[in-house]
Amino acid sequence: MTFKELCEGAISRINPREISGHMSAGNVIAAIETKSGKVYYGVSIDTSCGLGMCAERVAIANMITDGESEIARMVVISETGELMMPCGACREMMMQLSPSSGDIEILTDLENQKMIRLKSLLPIWWGSYKFD
Repeated sequence: MTFKELCEGAISRINPREISGHMSAGNVIAAIETKSGKVYYGVSIDTSCGLGMCAERVAIANMITDGESEIARMVVISETGELMMPCGACREMMMQLSPSSGDIEILTDLENQKMIRLKSLLPIWWGSYKFD
């Protein structure tokens, strides 16, 4: 799968909506492709008490539920269709998935096909000793 296809899949799922007076969803969409080639999507869930979830972590939960744990690449898209970067909590969760997580490709510029590897965003990661 290409980054363009991942973006198209994520964009097709843009559907920001009010769930209740306390909860909204879908302002951010994440698409992750695993090393096996499967694609998982997640939407952000925002709550008035701060217990919401980022789209990236929802997609990761879907992946783990399906028995997978190794991400090859990821895109994060805002409700306006713009690329975003994963927040610190999502970066940390991704790093803890597997010893090869530092090589996850995150799209930064679709037009110019630019990406960054997760290890560039967390260069001296505290938890690498557990993978040795």
